[in-house]
Amino acid sequence: MLSNLMSWQITLPIALAAAVIGYLFGSIPFGLILTRAAGLGDVRSIGSGNIGATNVLRTGNRKLAAATLLLDALKASAAAWVVGYFLGQEAAIIAGFFAFIGHLFPVWIGFKGGKGVATYIGTLLGVAPIMVVLFAAVWLAVAFTSRYSSLSALVAMLVIPVALWILGNEKVAAVMAIMTLISYWKHKANISRLMDGTESKIGAKG
Repeated sequence: MLSNLMSWQITLPIALAAAVIGYLFGSIPFGLILTRAAGLGDVRSIGSGNIGATNVLRTGNRKLAAATLLLDALKASAAAWVVGYFLGQEAAIIAGFFAFIGHLFPVWIGFKGGKGVATYIGTLLGVAPIMVVLFAAVWLAVAFTSRYSSLSALVAMLVIPVALWILGNEKVAAVMAIMTLISYWKHKANISRLMDGTESKIGAKG
């Protein structure tokens, strides 16, 4: 398995091209674009101040939040699909990773983006689509028992790299593990609230 992990065949120019394309796809701030287009102002001025679907939901527009979630996922998938078609599977993995990074740190809005759950799922859809089913199953199971959306995502993101590794997809497993660690760092406030019992539950008001 370790030999497979170390056997990347991609050249540096192709890797750099995949990284740039992925980042540009991922850095499109759909949450900000959609809320402004809908006349709801700057989504960064409310709630957590980020551009993800959860914060868009705080505008009260569920359809807009759903559209943000979908587009934030698909921009990572699209990056992986486009790059993979022209440059190969390893390049697709790199593009998906950098789409995730682009969403977290978009150059167009001062490197202050979302927390990355949607683009994490979108990257999975682009490079290991069957894992999206596992992610959804874990998320739903944890959400049903705990009522915490953040905990559900955190657990699902922990399970995915392990499952990929067990199934022998070491390269994707390694990249998704790095993405999990980065997303945990972005969710540090949520983790703190989960630990002290102040995190909001699904369906809670206020």
